[in-house]
Amino acid sequence: MAMIDKIFDPASFEQRWYAHWETSGAFRPARPDAQPFTIVIPPPNVTGSLHIGHALDNTLQDLLIRWHRLNGRDARWVVGTDHAGIATQMVVERRLAEAQQPGRTAMGREAFVQKVWEWKEESGGTITRQLRRLGASCDWANERFTMDDGFNTAVLKVFVELHAQGLLYRDKRLVNWDPKLKTAISDLEVETREVAGSFTHIRYPLADGPVNGVSHVIVATTRPETMLGDTCVAVHPTDERYTAMVGKLIAHPITGRQIPIIADDWADPELGSGAVKITPAHDFNDWAVYERHKQVGWINILDAEARICAADGVPADYVGLTREDARKKVVADLEALGLIERIEQKTIQMPYGDRSGVVIEPWLTDQWYVNAGELAKQALAAVHDGRTQFVPKTWEKTYFNWMENIQPWCVSRQLWWGHRIPAWYGPNGECFVAETEAEAQTQAGDLPLTRDEDVLDTWFSSALWPFGTLGWPEQTPDLARHYPGDVLVTGFDIIFFWVARMMMQGLHFMKDVPFKTVYCHGLVRDAKGQKMSKTKGNTVDPLTLIDKYGADALRFTLTAMETQGRDIKLSESRIEGYRNFATKLWNAARFCQSNGIAGSNSPLPPAAAQPVNRWIIGEVKQTARALEQAIAQFRFDAYADAIYRLVWNRFCDWYLELIKPLLAEGADADVAAETRAVAGWALDQLLVMLHPVMPFLTEELWHQLAIRDDLVLAQWVATDALPEDAAASADIDWLIGLISEVRSARTELNVPPSAKLAYAVEGASQQTAERLAANAAAIERLARILPGDAGAGGRLAVVHGEATLLIPVGDVIDLAAEKSRLEKALAAAAKERDALAGRLGNPGFTEKAKPEAVEKAREDHAARAAEAERLQAALARLG
Repeated sequence: MAMIDKIFDPASFEQRWYAHWETSGAFRPARPDAQPFTIVIPPPNVTGSLHIGHALDNTLQDLLIRWHRLNGRDARWVVGTDHAGIATQMVVERRLAEAQQPGRTAMGREAFVQKVWEWKEESGGTITRQLRRLGASCDWANERFTMDDGFNTAVLKVFVELHAQGLLYRDKRLVNWDPKLKTAISDLEVETREVAGSFTHIRYPLADGPVNGVSHVIVATTRPETMLGDTCVAVHPTDERYTAMVGKLIAHPITGRQIPIIADDWADPELGSGAVKITPAHDFNDWAVYERHKQVGWINILDAEARICAADGVPADYVGLTREDARKKVVADLEALGLIERIEQKTIQMPYGDRSGVVIEPWLTDQWYVNAGELAKQALAAVHDGRTQFVPKTWEKTYFNWMENIQPWCVSRQLWWGHRIPAWYGPNGECFVAETEAEAQTQAGDLPLTRDEDVLDTWFSSALWPFGTLGWPEQTPDLARHYPGDVLVTGFDIIFFWVARMMMQGLHFMKDVPFKTVYCHGLVRDAKGQKMSKTKGNTVDPLTLIDKYGADALRFTLTAMETQGRDIKLSESRIEGYRNFATKLWNAARFCQSNGIAGSNSPLPPAAAQPVNRWIIGEVKQTARALEQAIAQFRFDAYADAIYRLVWNRFCDWYLELIKPLLAEGADADVAAETRAVAGWALDQLLVMLHPVMPFLTEELWHQLAIRDDLVLAQWVATDALPEDAAASADIDWLIGLISEVRSARTELNVPPSAKLAYAVEGASQQTAERLAANAAAIERLARILPGDAGAGGRLAVVHGEATLLIPVGDVIDLAAEKSRLEKALAAAAKERDALAGRLGNPGFTEKAKPEAVEKAREDHAARAAEAERLQAALARLG
């Protein structure tokens, strides 16, 4: 076989191996008799490109899939993309504009939708190609799309059945309305921004004159233009200032309407004047007040573009004004009437459309709704009784809170791209819901029908993802075998928007939960802990990182830093560090190959007599068990830590060093043969265990070391069949501990690495004396010490177990100078440690400083405390 290259270059093999895996069918091997293991991918938007959050989410999923595949499961990672209604429509409209082609409305619905499909075929696969760069071992042969024919059939069936069951209906309610896109949008598509604004305090005159000497009520608003739609003023039932006013009328200063003063708990006596204007058609909280006091009614003062419309009492000179212009005119007119109490300039929270960038308007309109409260009952019960579990468990509280307070779910959107609502209307507004127009016409008889123009919210179709992707409503073998799924890996931010809705629809239509475990990971933040955003300029392109360091290094970094849902502070230095880890393994494999060590042909270890070989077999077994436990507990960081320790510390740093004499020229032939066989087996097992995190590197080395089938389909470590030798493990661990202690002590005192020193031992047990004798050659070679006369004074004392090794260092270092250096360093570290402790003990700092500043102070304190402890130990070693 060819020798492993001297230079580790991930780009030379990553894409080659991915193409081989995919074309060979390795991601979906034929295992009809194996136990299934299923994950459904959170479908990325077809318009999307890979961001660092995707990289984390899909790395964790791939780790689970590859691990279960190695363990013989029929592991299937269901993959596909979401049609992303608003995003896709905007992309295509922008593209048409750039090409100076007719716009959407000019070309008509059918032609526009065809343009979208053309765009999808041409450009809609960007993110799936990028997932391949990451190494995602998805079932690409069965890739789905939320607008494909089969999925469309599922969506229509669900809509029609829910409607027939009274769980889906049309209603007039408030929605988040985007006046630029002219559609309702979900809460997830609304982003709140802090902007410069104002509170305008307005005097509302009492219609019938003063009450207890008070002639007006003062209300404050950030949106003065909405007063055109006021239907009442609310005060708290217990607010004595207004008790006598409840039931009285206010003479609206602009519309001329007389509106009542009502008592409602929504008014906060401690906030402002304690009186609030109620505009039900333009504020969600005000709508809730209306629903408790239906007699006040509602007035819609805005059209679809958020311009003032001709509503009850709205003066003609307001009609057609934008919100901004109407706001200015309202304030000017009120000032002319002397009704402005004051205007406060304040920073306020404003809702913006995340795609359109315009202020979102609560707007009263007719939409289709799902009775989410009814569907939520089963979804709540399934988590309460443990059929579906959240990891970390703390996210269950979030789920329960949302589900117990769930509102009707608005599922219609005023778009052209998406699943068109299967409802047809007669000439007098009669509504007929059916899967096809022919069925609707049968219901309608001879009535002429017009189809609903709206489409369904993309969350409606993605709620069917766990079973729609498997062929439902057809009762396919895939559906029977892979539903419910085992694990869903997702961000906590879509627990309500997606996870909860999949739970509701899965339980309603499949009579079972869609997945048994929901793993919620944290956010990837920058190195300072700040949320990444294009505005801050701190976003990270995972493809750039892959080009620079390789996909394996990025994957290992994200895995190692994923700690049960806590946010990740990503720094490029960490990725570089794990690239160095990959390089170390590469070089270790080169060393093995150059010393006649090749891949093994058996999952079981060769017979071993040498303690060091029996030790590494035990290390492999212990690590495999640790990894199995990490997977069972969804401790991705623990998985990375355990395999890192085995690769870097135990195998590369110690095992290969300790076996060098056993492989050297002139060594016993039988011992050398045993060692080569064990080393080859151990390296193989190490590659198997590392493969789920670093698939490309491990596959490349697997084939460099032997001619054999692909690692992606290899067998997991035969943990239960591996022998354990407690005595050998104890002996080698003792040796490693001793050498490490001596090396550390020498480094701390600046003893030259080349200096070979004598040592004497005090207090050694018989077992320690035997270990020192048996390992004398290794101790001399690796710790640079050998038995001799330690003399008196100027000695370095190294305590290991019950024994103390005394090593004379007076001839190779200036003891006084070294002691003085250590004392000064210790004093400096202790001073900084204590200062940081005082800062952290001050509530004024921990409660008022930015969280990232407090966390950095804690990290610095821990570092200085550890440094002080290390320096104190170094001083104690000097005799």
